[in-house]
Amino acid sequence: MPPKIDHPQAKELSAISCIFDKNPTIYDLAMQDLCANSKKTKSGANGMSAEQVVRAAVVKQMFQFSYMDLAFHLMDSDSLRRFCFIGLADKGFKKSVLCKNIKAISPQTWEAINHCLILFAKDQGIEKGREVRIDCTVVESNIHAPFDSTLLWDSVRVLARILKKAKDLFPRCGIVFQNHRRRAKRRMLAIQYAKNKKQRKQHYCDLLKVTRDTVGYAQNCIDILQHHHDAAAMTVSKDLKDTVALALRVIDQTEKRVLQGLSVPAAQKVVSIFEPHTDVIVKDRRDTFYGHKVCLSGGRSNLITDCVIENGNPADSQLVKKMLNRQNEIYERYPLKVAFDGGFASKDNLVIAKGMEIKDVCFSKKRGLQVEDMCRSDWVYNRLRRFRAGIEAGISWIKRCFGFARCTWKGLRSFKSYVWASIVSANLLVIARKQMAS
Repeated sequence: MPPKIDHPQAKELSAISCIFDKNPTIYDLAMQDLCANSKKTKSGANGMSAEQVVRAAVVKQMFQFSYMDLAFHLMDSDSLRRFCFIGLADKGFKKSVLCKNIKAISPQTWEAINHCLILFAKDQGIEKGREVRIDCTVVESNIHAPFDSTLLWDSVRVLARILKKAKDLFPRCGIVFQNHRRRAKRRMLAIQYAKNKKQRKQHYCDLLKVTRDTVGYAQNCIDILQHHHDAAAMTVSKDLKDTVALALRVIDQTEKRVLQGLSVPAAQKVVSIFEPHTDVIVKDRRDTFYGHKVCLSGGRSNLITDCVIENGNPADSQLVKKMLNRQNEIYERYPLKVAFDGGFASKDNLVIAKGMEIKDVCFSKKRGLQVEDMCRSDWVYNRLRRFRAGIEAGISWIKRCFGFARCTWKGLRSFKSYVWASIVSANLLVIARKQMAS
């Protein structure tokens, strides 16, 4: 292995490596996912071990590398080679190998790994879970601003690309279509630069016509490919069906909004052809985000003890009971003191928390609640209110340093894995720094 170097980051990596060594269960959890669909072969290159995959994923999130950069630095850096168990004689791994193996780890496994780290922190006296602060944030999907015109343009170009692929793969099937990509792009740009509503509506009508024509070509192609039973035809047909379904929803919502002047509920909107799982999150009635709402629980040590990725945009006040019950599952008891953001405040939630024998419950905004009903004194309330503000700093740190602000992985499963991988990486660094300071 490469020799150790005297540098603060190298020391942090060494401390994280010791944490992994003391928790070998982490590797067993990762191995179950890595071996789920594997086949034993007597030929070919040696694959990555579970230790290498988990450690490479942590490096990727800690330094916010792309897979191309990760492959380079694992070959170039002696410290990262040592951390990921890549010897001097080894060539390292290609970006495709790294991507395939890191993406194989499921979000459930990442959550279980985080649970192992939280229990380890409890045994080490770093985080006992007696005081908890809970807040929500948004992790954005990797999409552009979802205007109806750009969504229609995306639908046309994606369908045209798949239709061209189908025509090249099956030249004798009689697949006929007209590529309207250039015309659709011109209409999309004309909509963006239109001077008034009348001009914009005219361009929208033409763009809708082009999109419907392209959808019609795709539906004809699906009917033709149904007579082929090979794997390539089934794959292309499935891609067409999925994209056509999204394109029809985009056409419908555009007609309602632009032609009929109706509003479309956020829960029914399609905001991306490429990331259809994306939710519309309106925060504080002023900021709009496109991603998923994430509810986080943290402790005094700044560890993220729990995370829930929500569907849709539920109100914060609906999440109190769920988050407290999850704390009970992690620590096998409810915390003594809990600090919430103001959006969680309600009389019902206060009754629920007190019914769990939580002594002090603090909502940063009282919303008609009395301090004596929430806490034992004004001093305790003010102390918990200041304590709650610490999770804002923790969320900001994870977003800036671990890529938590925006998920760059594709698909809902990968989105959840990305969120948990960022949390695990942040918690590893927090535990390592706590141990180095003690």
